[in-house]
Amino acid sequence: MSAITLADLRDRTRGEVVAPGDEGYDDARAVHNGMIDRRPAVVVRVTNAGDVMAAVDHARENSLDLSIRGGGHSGPGFGTNDGGVVIDFSTMRGIRIDPGTRTARAEGGATWGDLNSAAHAFGLATTGGIISTTGVAGLTLGGGIGYLSRGFGLSLDNLVSADVITADGQFLVASEHENPDLFWALRGGGGNFGVCTSLEYRLHPVGDVYWGPMFFEVSEAENIFRFYRDFIKDAPEEMGAFPAFQIAPPLPFIPEDRHGDMFVAIVACWAGPPEEGERQFRPFHEVAEVKAELVGQVPYPAINAAFDGLYPKGIRQYWKGNYVKELSDEAIAAHVEHGPGAPTVSSTMHLYPIDGACHRVGPAETAFGHRDANWAMVVLSSWSDPADDASNTQWVRDYAEALSPFSEQGGYINFMAADDDGRVQANYGENYDRLVEVKRKYDPDDLFRLNQNIRP
Repeated sequence: MSAITLADLRDRTRGEVVAPGDEGYDDARAVHNGMIDRRPAVVVRVTNAGDVMAAVDHARENSLDLSIRGGGHSGPGFGTNDGGVVIDFSTMRGIRIDPGTRTARAEGGATWGDLNSAAHAFGLATTGGIISTTGVAGLTLGGGIGYLSRGFGLSLDNLVSADVITADGQFLVASEHENPDLFWALRGGGGNFGVCTSLEYRLHPVGDVYWGPMFFEVSEAENIFRFYRDFIKDAPEEMGAFPAFQIAPPLPFIPEDRHGDMFVAIVACWAGPPEEGERQFRPFHEVAEVKAELVGQVPYPAINAAFDGLYPKGIRQYWKGNYVKELSDEAIAAHVEHGPGAPTVSSTMHLYPIDGACHRVGPAETAFGHRDANWAMVVLSSWSDPADDASNTQWVRDYAEALSPFSEQGGYINFMAADDDGRVQANYGENYDRLVEVKRKYDPDDLFRLNQNIRP
């Protein structure tokens, strides 16, 4: 059988097929990270599972690289490539909520903003990220860490089923009852096993939450971190909170004469009864003087979009991440040394808690291999000027290296940079060998390799 040509691909797909020279090609090839500048042979803006099958067949039969793009937030730019095929889900963002069963069905291009908005109409939510433009599928397949993790587990812990196109172009349903080995691997194994055209989630009663960032003088950083270490381990699971370093943006709740100053912050979300929020936040106000804050009762979808303005599409980005079991005094000292050096208002460190409900899932129940970690740390720098590439990436590397002795070898795959290939096995943790077995079954020729790749 002859390989599918570009003309054949256009005939087989309902969605737009964009190639070099076509109008809109430069927009079609762009991803969120402005450092990524690649030129695929074709971008297929899929509209249904059949389009995805055709694009997968085209890549496989022509031995081309294949990228899958949902929200396009992959730091290393896995959502595009040079000379290959891009499956672009930007026109498949539908959400269906079933309030009776408390489930949501999200198409492969849906963002967390899409899902949160749809679910909120019914007073429901599930664990998502902290940037609303992040793709639902990509975040989930790698884990899914957010404000609700301690109470409801990771995003992948709330995944009920997924529709998947495999490397041979077949359509499969993955769940506990259908293709359970594939379902196991999808929950933490990233995009290694197929293309998820839709995902079904378990939802929970969450309407308004009590949320907000609290800014403290950076001189209080050691005190804040020590307090946070002890506070969060005993806090009710409805409490999601993380510490951060943050240059004050020019926002009305921050005194004008402090705009541009460095602070240490705690960003907290109380997902229990909102009327209890002020009492639950009291310990944050007792540990040190809050210099600026914006806290109160808000709809859950609003908090997922609160930081979107710091990370617009096209901003340049570089990330590093580690799992952390213990926040030792030595680790805190390293944070205090490096965190205040964040070079831009969009550069930060966040230390996300992944205890509580995340720990009640066994280490072998899903492919997520770090159930014994208490935190997932990310060091992120974002900036606009290419002339600042070296200084910004160096700050991230130095910070992450300083924390390395106090962290696990592995890190959250959604926080990895392009130069983290050597960490792949450690990132997947103790389930790596079983993941290789599933990879050999569903993608023996490694078609899905533009990711944190599990080589068959």
